[in-house]
Amino acid sequence: MITYKKLWLLLQRRGNTPRDIIHLAGISESTYQKLVKDESVRLDVIERLCAALRVDIGDVCSFRRY
Repeated sequence: MITYKKLWLLLQRRGNTPRDIIHLAGISESTYQKLVKDESVRLDVIERLCAALRVDIGDVCSFRRY
């Protein structure tokens, strides 16, 4: 399972709120809700997150083992 905990921590360290990612990366409200719930999103969404924040994929998500 994918978790986006790193994304939320990164935004917090940068002084952004979680909802700021909607405008920073140009994602929809429904995609934002998927991220909040640690649900699957398309790879192009992850690419936009990384590009907007200028980070690598490992800086915004990780694989969580059960």
